[in-house]
Amino acid sequence: MFKQLATATLLTGALFTSAVNAGQWHMPTPYGDANLPTKIAYEFAENIKAGTDGEIDVTVHSGASLVKHPEIPRAVRTGQVQLGEIFIGIMGNTHPVFKHDNIPFLATNFDDARKLWEAAKPEVEKQLDKEGMVLLYSVPWPAQSLYTKAPVNSMSDLKGLKMRAYSPSTSRLADLMDTTPTTVQVPEIPQAFSTGIIDAMITSPSTGANGQAWDYLSHYTDIKAWIPKNVVVANKRAFRRLSDEQRQVILDAAAKAEDRGWTGVRVTAAEDTATLAENGITVSEPSEELMQELQKIGDVMIKEWEQEAPKEVGAILENYR
Repeated sequence: MFKQLATATLLTGALFTSAVNAGQWHMPTPYGDANLPTKIAYEFAENIKAGTDGEIDVTVHSGASLVKHPEIPRAVRTGQVQLGEIFIGIMGNTHPVFKHDNIPFLATNFDDARKLWEAAKPEVEKQLDKEGMVLLYSVPWPAQSLYTKAPVNSMSDLKGLKMRAYSPSTSRLADLMDTTPTTVQVPEIPQAFSTGIIDAMITSPSTGANGQAWDYLSHYTDIKAWIPKNVVVANKRAFRRLSDEQRQVILDAAAKAEDRGWTGVRVTAAEDTATLAENGITVSEPSEELMQELQKIGDVMIKEWEQEAPKEVGAILENYR
């Protein structure tokens, strides 16, 4: 209760400050300072401040310290904060276009992931606009792979396990893998494994390295299932109230942030995978049997995704393919 009151007080204070000083903007992000997206967010904020001569001063609130991750889209949409960083897949229940980068084996390398993003961006922007938000930039994560406490050679090795889920798509994936989806946010992962709330997860090497996964599991199977993204969005009304020059500064800073993200993630993926191995986790390539089984699940999820919104999802797939 105290933590909830403290968070509410902090957010109220932030809103009061913003009301007094229209140039003070707030940007919650769900990830800690060690993560590449957060490092880019700080640089993005600095570039805006420098480019506007301090007229717009963005405060980055990392680690879900101001707003919890699932609540960030609403906070931006309603104007409680001017900016926010979101793992785009968590908005999958809002509209299927937000699931495009959480579909297994649709895009499994960075070149294909960038093509998929360019194919999806027009539909994503349309939906964000309807919800009162402006897309600024994206930052990809390394490919998502499988973390377990024991070796995995086939789907039968996973049957009955409790699998971490963090979006509608990952919940559906867990169901199709004959595991039990269990919602756990990034800061809660170590405790969830240690207390038996979850037994396995599919996530990036960065999440494992930053969360010291070697303390609570032993195996990393590099299935490269998909490459998800964070997106940074702005409240549409706040953005439109700016001068043309101020908006351009933000857009220029966003373009630099996106370029750094798509370039930096390749280095981060290699470094963080090496960190897992260096700390005792067994890093291995998946068996042919496991990949064939997972690919069949991916095909099912692609068809289901297209059926959810044939027009919009069909446009994304057509542009991508």
